[in-house]
Amino acid sequence: MTKRYFRLYDDMSSPERWVLDDTLDAQGQPVGARLYLNEAPIHFDGRFRVPILHPGSPLDFSFADSGDFPVVTEKVASTLAELARGDVQFYPVEVDSRPEPYFLVNVARLVKCIDDAACAEVSYWKQEDNRPDLLGQYRSVFGMRIDPSKVGDAKVFRPWGYPKALLVSEDVKDALERTDATGLEFTEVTGPSPISDEERAYKRRCLELLEPPPAARRAAWKSLGRLDELAVAPRAICYEWPGHRQDWAIIHREAGRILLVSEGLSDPFIARLEPSVGFGLELALETEEAELPLDAIEGSWPYNLLERVSQEVVAHEHVREGAKAGLIAVEVMGDGMPPALVTQEGRVGVLLGLESHTLPRDFPTPFGDVRLVTVKALLPAELEYVSKRGAEGAAELARRFEATGEEHVSRANRQPVV
Repeated sequence: MTKRYFRLYDDMSSPERWVLDDTLDAQGQPVGARLYLNEAPIHFDGRFRVPILHPGSPLDFSFADSGDFPVVTEKVASTLAELARGDVQFYPVEVDSRPEPYFLVNVARLVKCIDDAACAEVSYWKQEDNRPDLLGQYRSVFGMRIDPSKVGDAKVFRPWGYPKALLVSEDVKDALERTDATGLEFTEVTGPSPISDEERAYKRRCLELLEPPPAARRAAWKSLGRLDELAVAPRAICYEWPGHRQDWAIIHREAGRILLVSEGLSDPFIARLEPSVGFGLELALETEEAELPLDAIEGSWPYNLLERVSQEVVAHEHVREGAKAGLIAVEVMGDGMPPALVTQEGRVGVLLGLESHTLPRDFPTPFGDVRLVTVKALLPAELEYVSKRGAEGAAELARRFEATGEEHVSRANRQPVV
């Protein structure tokens, strides 16, 4: 009979349960990095202490250190020691405000057992993720399934490449449940795959379509300046975007400028399951670094402006086609924008498609060339000028912007060119 294995979770279903913080040594220093996944037990002077991050009902089993270490009562520790002593290490620990003994459990046994083909979905850390310490390991695993034949005699273990998961054998699960310990939750990781062959084929095709474009875009961005790998720009699942992913990249340029670009408007239309460049464009707004604080990107006016322009591009074919073909003026809501940019009607104007001497008109991707559409914030007088004169006015604005030496660059603190 095939052995069964289960992923052991910390049961988070009760809103009244406690939440534990990071484990500290006798000197008050975190111990996680020193202890985690060490095969040989490490000696520490004094007892560990676990502060309670959020007070609530105590549990017999709960995770500390953001899910790295189980903290258990004596009955859980005794069960694990009886059935899987070779797989786990126990350290006495004091949980703040609790008089009974607790134990920190370090599960140091790694087993290479994840069955990629049977899982619902897996992804890996890649070179472009700039995490060389994690390269080749699993970035995410959904609907985990393991190959029981690769487990050997392990009873409590972590899967190689994805050690955040804590796995136990069926006999350990049954024994823990017989203790009536609180805080335990199990999900089987053996047995039939959680998705059908049809679903798997669909996901594989989606992956084939959605994996190549980001690498091509990143190569283009790196040719424009220093791609910021650390700044966190808002990302979201957005079903109006071709591949349902809405993302942004930040590029540091010369002269203290920063370029914010969209990522995802040129994804293939995932609903069609065929290669394409989506809407055929990505948006780019260049500004001064002081205008785009990297610790508060989502609240900055350049991000909000670019995000609103992207909504217009997605919603209106004439806007995106006009931007790809030449110059087009667009108005968006002015909420939260610098007062100097906002009209009396509470709007902000932008000019899309300005040519630039420092940015390419197009860049290549595996599924075709993509237009890089610049976004230039207009002052109210400039918006009025182009509104009255149409295409001729837009062309004249472009000439005047070029004469200033800033072309497509967006700034609120400047003088109008009309």
